[in-house]
Amino acid sequence: MKGIKFTLAVSAIAFASVHAKAQDSNTDSHTIAITIPEVALADIEPAANKNITLGFTAPTEAGLPIVANGTNNTLWLNYSSIKSATDVTRNVSVRLDALVPGIDIRVTAAAATGSGSGTLGTPSAQLTLSAADQTLISGIGSAYTGDGANNGHNLTYALAPGSGSGTVAAYGDLEATTTAIATVTYTISDN
Repeated sequence: MKGIKFTLAVSAIAFASVHAKAQDSNTDSHTIAITIPEVALADIEPAANKNITLGFTAPTEAGLPIVANGTNNTLWLNYSSIKSATDVTRNVSVRLDALVPGIDIRVTAAAATGSGSGTLGTPSAQLTLSAADQTLISGIGSAYTGDGANNGHNLTYALAPGSGSGTVAAYGDLEATTTAIATVTYTISDN
């Protein structure tokens, strides 16, 4: 009788062992929850030297206008963007806080260069800045330009006395000053 009980006990254990293993298979799976934040960041580089000075030279001959001293292309527009599923692209807009009487301030953004990746934006043609937002870079998707100078869009600023082609300002509004300050604001936003 002991032999039959022992055999039944071993058979029950073997059956339970086979039955438990029958629930497993040669594959298994699990889920991974992934969080990707929406990102919209922009800055001007180099951060330590982003305030620039531009000016005009007085004519040396009567009857001639003042002449801009040249351009400045030391600044770079950097951005990082992770778009949402509902907003296909983003833009970078630019505006001037206040017009300087008689002066047009123009900005041109070059195509993106440097160590960035993704769907980088496309620059517009040269803009004459005003108090209204204007699109400087369009079509930005999920992308980053790289950080610092020589990454992103190189910005070229130029001055012109008003009343010329494509002007916002009028030459008649010019006033002599050594301290006119204009603040240029860049904003990255959804379309």
